[in-house]
Amino acid sequence: MPKMKTKSGAKKRFKVTGTGKIKAGQSGKRHGMIKRTPKQIRQKRGTALLEAADARIVKKFMPYAR
Repeated sequence: MPKMKTKSGAKKRFKVTGTGKIKAGQSGKRHGMIKRTPKQIRQKRGTALLEAADARIVKKFMPYAR
């Protein structure tokens, strides 16, 4: 059986934690920051863990990142 390919876009955007959860950068930080409140800007710093339904999809794209 040949090796499965990893989606190269997924490997650049997501990391798998030691417990198997998926880490991703926060969304909504690219432009239009004037209309965001300072609280929103603070809370969107760093990374976030994906919800289980989204993580299931991302794990299919990265078959060897377990």
